[in-house]
Amino acid sequence: MEIIIYVFSASFIFMALALMTTYKRTKHYGVFLLALAYGAAAVLAVVLTHWWPLVAGFVLVWLLRLFGLDPDTQRDGPRG
Repeated sequence: MEIIIYVFSASFIFMALALMTTYKRTKHYGVFLLALAYGAAAVLAVVLTHWWPLVAGFVLVWLLRLFGLDPDTQRDGPRG
């Protein structure tokens, strides 16, 4: 079970790093909060070696997205 926690924590850390590089480029504070939530959940899961911080971090990120703190995406293609 510990290896699964480490694998998911590593993926959360990579998402946090990707979001931090996005924050450097866009300066959107919502992206910073998303990165902070992913990073804190990953560190807490590794320190405690338990699964619930990952679930709590994932739920927190989705709540932040529901509140509209993720940046708008522009999609290519026909508009209609």
